[in-house]
Amino acid sequence: MSCERKKIEINDSMQKGYYYLTEPINSNFDEEFKPELTPKQMLELGVFGGKYLNDCTDEFPSSWYENAKLSSGKKDISLNYFQVDASQPLKTWELKGWLHPADPRGWFQWYCRYYYGRRLPEEDSRQIKRWKAFRRHIGAIKKNCEPRDLSCRKKQRQALLHWAYDSRNI
Repeated sequence: MSCERKKIEINDSMQKGYYYLTEPINSNFDEEFKPELTPKQMLELGVFGGKYLNDCTDEFPSSWYENAKLSSGKKDISLNYFQVDASQPLKTWELKGWLHPADPRGWFQWYCRYYYGRRLPEEDSRQIKRWKAFRRHIGAIKKNCEPRDLSCRKKQRQALLHWAYDSRNI
């Protein structure tokens, strides 16, 4: 069941405009998309050095930010759950063609909006395929680490957190 279309205004440093929510929050996901973490959980755990969506707090529910680990200045790797940098610069994402004009910050911005209830069928399909492909890193951790040894392959574990996989359970 879809929700009534709700208009969401965007007014941040990278984008201005709006989109519509057409699904209830955290509902009606593609059957192949089963993220292990919500955007709120990801922000609370510590992702992207605390520098992601900091100027988008008006766009998403305020509850997402209540316990979020955010940096008021530059990216702060100590805010990441595994305290390592597992991100590539936005410029790299641009050069590789991984960005879509609707979500100029990349995958996590897409995921936040998808989770919130926005649907862009073609882009959703592309991003879900990318999410599924990232799962390969779970295999590398299982092959090379003792179960739940969080000190093993910290960069891969942090990257998995960035993609809504809960690498603390591997």
